Amino acid sequence: MKLSPAQLDRAAGTLVATAVGDALGAGYEFGPALPASAPVAMKGGGPFGFGPAEWTDDTSMAVTIATSILDALDAGQSAAGERSLSGMVTGWQAWAAESKDVGAQTGSVLRRAAHLMAAGKAADQAAFAAARAHHESAGRSAGNGSLMRTAPVALAFLSSVAGLWEAAGRISALTHYEADSTEACQLWTAAIRHAVLEGELDVRVGLPLLDDGRAEVWRSRIDVAEASHPCDFKNNGWVVEAFQGAWSAIFRALASAGAVGPEALRLSLENAVRGGNDTDTVAAIAGGLIGAAAGYPTIPADWLGRLHGWGATGERALVKLSLDLVAGRRRPHHGPRVPATDYNY
Repeated sequence: MKLSPAQLDRAAGTLVATAVGDALGAGYEFGPALPASAPVAMKGGGPFGFGPAEWTDDTSMAVTIATSILDALDAGQSAAGERSLSGMVTGWQAWAAESKDVGAQTGSVLRRAAHLMAAGKAADQAAFAAARAHHESAGRSAGNGSLMRTAPVALAFLSSVAGLWEAAGRISALTHYEADSTEACQLWTAAIRHAVLEGELDVRVGLPLLDDGRAEVWRSRIDVAEASHPCDFKNNGWVVEAFQGAWSAIFRALASAGAVGPEALRLSLENAVRGGNDTDTVAAIAGGLIGAAAGYPTIPADWLGRLHGWGATGERALVKLSLDLVAGRRRPHHGPRVPATDYNY
């Protein structure tokens, strides 16, 4: 799929803004909501001691999705087939072994999956089975851990809404069995795809792909998000409130800024962090969507310079991952930091 320079810039902004939101929120995680006047800084710290401008599990898991998709595509396999999904599972297990922070549900599923893999089960099937077992034992499994990592799926499926919908659901189900998680990822990923292609923010664009009953449930949830503030969603470890908090942050930023652009992007991420509680995850979720609409050039330079974390070497590596996903294969690196439009995709 050939993209325009503007679309490439928006694609490049998707993973970078995810990481920026993640790193921005890391120092405020599990803290209280903040007033609108409170400054938000990429200060690091928080309960897990992340460094300034260091991303957390949200981006690390997203990077693993991106690299696993590219490994599969480079081998001539499908982006959401067994090789890709199994690579995600084993990649997450390698990350979890050295991570400062692994979500409780995700960690439980990955450990269960490891036992099944040791008994000979393929990694992807082990994860699906482990996610279902976790759901059955806990009685619920709709945490926000699959929504936080879904952004790269949109970049790999810009040419196919149907493929995106299926892939987003399958990748979510590797760790999160419940329908709320599946549908949240599908809706958010569809909105990111639309933002990259059209430069528009429309979180309702995927609703026609749900059955009528579920579409109405999500339409009501989106309406509530637009009538609320991010701080109203205190249970944002639940995927529904994480979705609502992230969309509320973006919706209110657009109302203040008046248009998609640098101010809307900055305000979206600050709003998400000021909402409190699971700040890094809500800001990472919001970052993936607002970054896809506003584009890489709108991200403040002071948020980019020291950006780093597990799985990639920094901002430039995230840009390249994004554009490789768009191209459907790994391409040679084009030297030092350059605008997305200088990549010949």
